This record gives sequence, structure tokens and C-alpha cells, in this order.
Amino acid sequence: MFAVLKTGGKQYKVQSGDVLRVEKLAAEAGEKVQFNEILMVGAQVGAPTVDGAAVQAEVIEQIKGPKLIHFVKRRRKHSSKRTKGHRQQLTLLRITDILESGADKTGVKAAVGAASVAAVAAAAPAAKAEKKAAPKAEAPAAAAADDLTKINGIGPAAAKKLTDAGITTFAQLAAIDVDAFDAVKVKADWVEQAKELVG
Repeated sequence: MFAVLKTGGKQYKVQSGDVLRVEKLAAEAGEKVQFNEILMVGAQVGAPTVDGAAVQAEVIEQIKGPKLIHFVKRRRKHSSKRTKGHRQQLTLLRITDILESGADKTGVKAAVGAASVAAVAAAAPAAKAEKKAAPKAEAPAAAAADDLTKINGIGPAAAKKLTDAGITTFAQLAAIDVDAFDAVKVKADWVEQAKELVG
């Protein structure tokens, strides 16, 4: 019996015992993986995939394909040539089983491309950073913070230092004792301007 599976944007016709080179998968040598995107098993054709069908394979090793030379030379242009070499990352597999049904109950790890695993891993820290940044952005808004950059001499950097020190309003800045406050170098004219803005 044969099956047609899809992985890495390509389709492969396989039988049990076949050795196959596919786009790099996130799996180690000796590990067993399962392909769930099966387009055809024997005489059964999927629409677009066959439900419950799977192909199981054992990873032999992670390899590199042959070196491909990409050479560009343009006619009538001096020194307009470029050479690039490339070796594709591949995974060598041996097909062990072809299942017509019951693929979800096998418990074998799904074959996932290494690029998609890297993309998910890169997206996870970005999502965590957004969650951490959201409460910080909401906190000053809840306290009805004033725009400290309206005071002459306070730029964005100084305003950020003041905000980190807990000073977010003109009233808080006006109440500061310049000599006793050590977190940021507060100038006396800032305090005077803040008192005018509060009054």
C-alpha cells in the first residue's frame, strides 16, 4: 500500500520501508515522527486530506543537500557578476507505517518543520513583552499623569526618570524638596514652574 503525504510545501508518494529526504523537521536522529497531512492512501483520495490517516517515519539523521551555485553574469556590464552558494537543510527519514485510520490515538510526535518551530519560539517572547508592557502603560493613565515635558528643561529622558521615580504629576513635582530628593537631579526652577502650573 502507498500514501501521498505533504510536508515542506511538497508532496511525496511513499511506501513502507522507503528512505526519504524532506525539508528539515524539528526532530532528533532515532526519533519517530508522524505525518498527518495525507492526501491519498491506497485508493482513498482526500478532500483535501484523508481524515484519520497518517504516515509514521523514523528520523535517520539531519543532513545538508548538495551545494548549489547561483551565478549571475549580466552581458555588456563590466564587473557585474555574483556567485552565491547554498546547501539546503534536510531530514533523512525511513517510512515505517502507513495508517488508514486511528492516527490521533497513536501518541507519536507530529512532524513539524524546523522553521515553524523557530517562528513560534520567536513570537512567544514578543507576546510576553507585550503583556508586560501593557500594565506599565495603563498605570500612569490610571493616576491621571501630567505631561512633565511642558516644564522648560524637562525632556523625554528626564520625564522618564521622574516617572520611574514615582513623580507623574505637577503637584508631586511641586512638593519635592530639591536638596533631599536623590533619585533624579531636580532643578529648583522645575519645582517653581510646577507650582505655577498647579496654581
